[in-house]
Amino acid sequence: MTSENTQKPHDRMAAYLNADMTAVNDLIRDRMASEHAPRIPEVTAHLVEAGGKRLRPMLTLAAARLCGYDGPYHVHLAATVEFIHTATLLHDDVVDESAQRRGRPTANLLWDNKSSVLVGDYLFARSFQLMTETNNMRVLAILANASATIAEGEVLQLTAAQNLATDEGIYLQVVRGKTAALFSAATQVGGVIAAAPDAQVQALFDYGDALGIAFQIVDDLLDYQGDPNATGKNIGDDFRERKLTLPVIKAIAKGDAAERDFWTRTIEKGKQEDGDLEHALSLLNAHGTLDETKAEALAWAEQAKTALNTLPDHELTQMLRDLADYVVARIS
Repeated sequence: MTSENTQKPHDRMAAYLNADMTAVNDLIRDRMASEHAPRIPEVTAHLVEAGGKRLRPMLTLAAARLCGYDGPYHVHLAATVEFIHTATLLHDDVVDESAQRRGRPTANLLWDNKSSVLVGDYLFARSFQLMTETNNMRVLAILANASATIAEGEVLQLTAAQNLATDEGIYLQVVRGKTAALFSAATQVGGVIAAAPDAQVQALFDYGDALGIAFQIVDDLLDYQGDPNATGKNIGDDFRERKLTLPVIKAIAKGDAAERDFWTRTIEKGKQEDGDLEHALSLLNAHGTLDETKAEALAWAEQAKTALNTLPDHELTQMLRDLADYVVARIS
């Protein structure tokens, strides 16, 4: 039997928030229904039931509960966050031409791109309907801004991902957009709906922001040194897809003219040959950029934990600390 100490933090949190998460899942299923377009629940159920961790809605519930909120609108907000997340996944898989997500075929592969895009649009619309039911303008502003920031981050990534001029500042902007914006909105609205003091709401935002950045940096790092059985990704998928992530951006900044030519050919022009991935890995190791990237991820996780010092002393606050450690434990 798994003891409390060996159980993963998000599993402990899910157990603690079990009644709330059940209510969120019921609400999601209820709002996925469509009387006129049966394809909508088919596509959304495929993704929503895929066994994801539900990390983002759980963050909303945890933030609200540790600030003393006892309902009911944290459930609406958690479902909203999951709908926004699911909508972006549907759109991402079309943009990235992905065939797999969480080890299962993507919706665009099972149905088609049109269905994925349109059902994603439907989920965005549903998320805004859910938000309005809270009658809280501040919550609405946070989630609407986050939705815009996510879309902006995705568009920025389109132009930045294969451009060798992309530096660490632009990379961080992309990460804040496509990943951290929803983490920080998820935690922040939990505090807002609980009418927590401004300092606590800001702390929750800061925690979500830093956690989301650490989460994405770890993801990018695991692409070059992860265990494919654990990550569900092959080593070098980002390289093959010509994505400029932090380890590569750091290596380009340190490289000589010959190395720059190599990155120009493989990333900017996409002319990849046998042995290129191995050469890329040797450059990352030679310049120590995998270790530097790891250090940055750990620093962001520490920043997330520091933000929690402003929050009430609560079981959930400790679980959020453990979660920050767990996000980077995969690389330490």
